[in-house]
Amino acid sequence: MQTTHFWNFIYLFRYQVILVFLIAASIPSFGQGNNGNYNFLDFQSKPYYFGITLGLNRSQYKPNYSDRFVLNDSINQALTPNGPGFNLGIVTNLKIGRYFDFRLLPTLSFAERNISYSPTLANSSLNERSVESVFCEIPFHIRYKSEPWNDIRVFLISGVKYSFDVASESRARQAKDLLKVSPNDFALEVRAGIQFFFPYFIFSPEIKYSHGLGNILIYDNDVIQSNIFEKIFSRTFTISFHFEG
Repeated sequence: MQTTHFWNFIYLFRYQVILVFLIAASIPSFGQGNNGNYNFLDFQSKPYYFGITLGLNRSQYKPNYSDRFVLNDSINQALTPNGPGFNLGIVTNLKIGRYFDFRLLPTLSFAERNISYSPTLANSSLNERSVESVFCEIPFHIRYKSEPWNDIRVFLISGVKYSFDVASESRARQAKDLLKVSPNDFALEVRAGIQFFFPYFIFSPEIKYSHGLGNILIYDNDVIQSNIFEKIFSRTFTISFHFEG
């Protein structure tokens, strides 16, 4: 089931993924016109550098249904389609050897996650709820980098992320019957990307999958939308563009 969700994310972002690969294929053609690593050598001498990151994300809830879902007489089906969002953050990169980096990326992430409820009555329409969040995220990552070729290098990243939803209190005041989720979340993250070294900056397109570790559902016995779930986890797929130097 996880694989299915992953490929659904890829399909939704298919145009952005194609754009990344077109950029990757075209950039070397208008580079320095050589097979050396001239720009790379300038950045290799730096112990650390900074940058900015821009990204597009698709987020969703991954629920575990409770036994009460089968017994309830109000909701026939509950789906959790993903929703769009974008990221804006700062990159801090510290070298810890030839092939490894430590990376800290404090980020603001604007995300939308949806829940669609289908009532049991045949003539009732689908009830969709959108949960809009503004996350303050602090990811801690270790990056492994390949050997460069023609000022290009690929990399893999893994790490953990803490996020806090700064919009949670406002959302709770607006709707008392809305599904309640914790503003705090921890997640494991895996990333992969390509570095292109230019004279004054490094351009790095990257894809990322974030897998929430903790149950973020806040159970409320008075809210029927809460009763049908036992646990809820977060899932996010992101395409990012880093500009570092």
